[in-house]
Amino acid sequence: MKFKCIIVSSLFILLLSKSYSQNFLPVDEGSSIKFSIKNFGFSAGGTFTGVKGNIKFDAANAGDAKFDVSINATSLNTNNQARDKHLRKEDYFDVEKYSTINFRSSSISSIKPETFLMHAKVTIKGTTKEISFPFTATAQNNGYLFVGSFKINRRDFGVGGSSMVLADNLEVSLSVFAKKK
Repeated sequence: MKFKCIIVSSLFILLLSKSYSQNFLPVDEGSSIKFSIKNFGFSAGGTFTGVKGNIKFDAANAGDAKFDVSINATSLNTNNQARDKHLRKEDYFDVEKYSTINFRSSSISSIKPETFLMHAKVTIKGTTKEISFPFTATAQNNGYLFVGSFKINRRDFGVGGSSMVLADNLEVSLSVFAKKK
């Protein structure tokens, strides 16, 4: 009888632990945060690093998932030091005052296996806007690789002022590897 109770209790704990999302840490190694924008009609872009935060995710229970991630705005890299210095100034990212760009999910739903729809809030330069976009989640190396992209209007966040040569809309491409805590 005692053995039966131990087995039943163990199975219950195992099932209970499987019904909750797992916690993951996003890491720079294996991750890529890129942006692309038209400048003088030509495609320009760059990258960010310094991804940090917490991700709670279980593909079977997407509705319980939570993403609370930031990137280091000072890590901006366009492969041009003069341009990077300019973009870090107040008219663009104002990294002295706003050293991080924050991303927090509002809701997540499953579209099909390994593909999800995220509604999230992005905060750049103290301004928060709601976005939504599809993403994939692929299990690998004791973690997940989350891949997706979305478009935002830089003016909504006060980035780039009223520049007439810089397009208003830009695309952000995310490929974030998160390892199990």
